[in-house]
Amino acid sequence: MGKLQHIMQQITYLGLIIVAFFAVRTFYDSIPDVMYVNAGEEIKYDYSLPVRVVLKEDSREVLNQLSGNPMEQRITYTVTCKLFGIFPVKDIAVTVLDAGEVYASGMPIGIYVKTNGVLVIAAGEFTSQSGELVKPAENCVKSGDYIVSINGEKVTEKETLIEKIDYYGGEKEILGIRRDGEYIEVAIDPVQSDNGMYKLGIWVRDDLAGVGTMTYYDGDGDFGALGHAVSDGDTGTMMQVSEGWIYLTNIIGIRKGEDGNPGELSGVINYNKSCCMGRISENTGIGIYGNLDGNLEHLSAASSYEVAYKQDIRTGTAYVISSISGETKSYEISIENIDYSGREANKGILFQVTDRELIDLTGGIVQGM
Repeated sequence: MGKLQHIMQQITYLGLIIVAFFAVRTFYDSIPDVMYVNAGEEIKYDYSLPVRVVLKEDSREVLNQLSGNPMEQRITYTVTCKLFGIFPVKDIAVTVLDAGEVYASGMPIGIYVKTNGVLVIAAGEFTSQSGELVKPAENCVKSGDYIVSINGEKVTEKETLIEKIDYYGGEKEILGIRRDGEYIEVAIDPVQSDNGMYKLGIWVRDDLAGVGTMTYYDGDGDFGALGHAVSDGDTGTMMQVSEGWIYLTNIIGIRKGEDGNPGELSGVINYNKSCCMGRISENTGIGIYGNLDGNLEHLSAASSYEVAYKQDIRTGTAYVISSISGETKSYEISIENIDYSGREANKGILFQVTDRELIDLTGGIVQGM
């Protein structure tokens, strides 16, 4: 009986440890990693938790410099959350910003980007002049590489790459490759194909087009769109973009989202210069950014809103704005959970579409919205 009692005590202790671990984890995740505050305002630390926020000593000088001085750049300082005012739990980076307003758009746009280098999709095989199946580039390049030069000559487009490979013929060719942010060189022996051209057996891409949604723009014409990165559909990697543009587009079809199938928008993009709305300057994990420079009269009617921050988001009723029906409308959603941590920058809000009109139109949220 004593041995059984001892085992039960051990199980109880283990259970308490597991419960405590998940309680601390939940507590930790309920506090943001980063917070923002407008210049001249006090930030509110409202977590409904028994914590006290203390300014870190090395941040006092930063705040003293800020006091009474105009904002010239972003300023960040650090505070520590202490459980019951005693036990340090988490540091929060607080960034001071100038207050701003944006126009909430929801307008469909066409997107076209050029890669920074020639993107490798995969190494493949082809038939040589002797009739054999050959794979010259196998184990030399890998999916997600960017070819930036051949034999020391810069290449930016796949057509140029193909021409240079054939031009150098049967010589060993040195490819300059950018892989995971590092530059490397690989040597490959080209093989003459059954059509007489010399090839390396690499599937490549140098551009990408698609339909997305403009999220917002401001009074200076700066815009943000998509809410996620422009990524290559075959490799799944975020594309390294050299340049890009957004265009007027017409939505011609909506494939509804279903369980296990996100659905998508399809549209016609007019690439005429007269239909170009602006230039893309940055592709990031949370969207594309750039500046509008034309066709502003075609922007959907939009209301301006003061910029709020992640810590201001609360569960409950909210609205998404979209023009996919042909007119700008607000559709009701219900925010069910917010991840205040910084681990998933573009997946921080869990919500359910509750608006019957949007559900009938799209089935919820589809790719491109």
